[in-house]
Amino acid sequence: MELKFKYIKSSIEESGHSVGHFLMSNLSPGQGLTIGNALRRVLLSNIEGIAITAIRIPGASHEFSTIPGMREDILELLLNLKQVILKSETKDLISGKIRLEGPGIITANSIKFDSEVKIINPNQYIATIATNTKIDLDIIAEQGIGYRFGDQSEQHYRDFLNIDAIFMPVLKVNYSINNVYLSYNKTTESLILEITTNGSITPEKALSEAAQNLMLWFSTLTQEKDLTLENSKIQQSPLPPEIILIEELQLPVRAYNCLKRSGINSVDELLKYSQEDIKEIKNFGKKSAEEVFQALKIKFNIVLPSLKS
Repeated sequence: MELKFKYIKSSIEESGHSVGHFLMSNLSPGQGLTIGNALRRVLLSNIEGIAITAIRIPGASHEFSTIPGMREDILELLLNLKQVILKSETKDLISGKIRLEGPGIITANSIKFDSEVKIINPNQYIATIATNTKIDLDIIAEQGIGYRFGDQSEQHYRDFLNIDAIFMPVLKVNYSINNVYLSYNKTTESLILEITTNGSITPEKALSEAAQNLMLWFSTLTQEKDLTLENSKIQQSPLPPEIILIEELQLPVRAYNCLKRSGINSVDELLKYSQEDIKEIKNFGKKSAEEVFQALKIKFNIVLPSLKS
């Protein structure tokens, strides 16, 4: 049976999000679940998007600093910048600037980019300048896939603070499967797919990219001649030990960020430090150290060694 496809509904929400509904019919029993689940996984995790990844703030060396004259601290500023939605065709790094003199409100529309960039939510709130202070910020945006922590980003320029980047333009994917009775002992399935994007990409373009990705990945399996058995024995490498990330400790934000900035990403890496070493980490106070010690004890019954014992 030939697959039938219809784009049945399109709408734009007040938030700027774009929603599309698609119908695939004439499917054999079981195909709806296979196709729907595969497309959903690819749509949510493998579609490219653009996000702000770094910012330069004169006089600020970390996110716990403050900017004179600005109501928000730097951590709040970074969180608001993560909500800015951008659209561009370029694959290169994109530079932008915020040059304002207060008092006033900074929105996404205040960012002036060097390249052709469309700001999908220009009214997105960023910060408030409470005095007549001049604000001079430099911003970097780039294209990527999925979610990337700031400490995983390459430092392209000096004096820039990296930002956790959300590249995913597809926000939500739902699908439902309906059985269509044709005759005795003969039914087909129809698949209804609902795709919600952040507005930087249309639902139909996202669906097309997801389908192209699946076709590309599976294309190497379509030729039987490419699936010949290797003559040489394949030595199975031992499985690596399970890595427990420090997220499992459920630490407060300050302690967590300090560990990440110091390059400590797993419990195994944390065990290389003594109690005194932890307390000497930059911006790491006695309270944060105690929170780490307590979390290790409660979660894994681990006590870090002390040089004084």
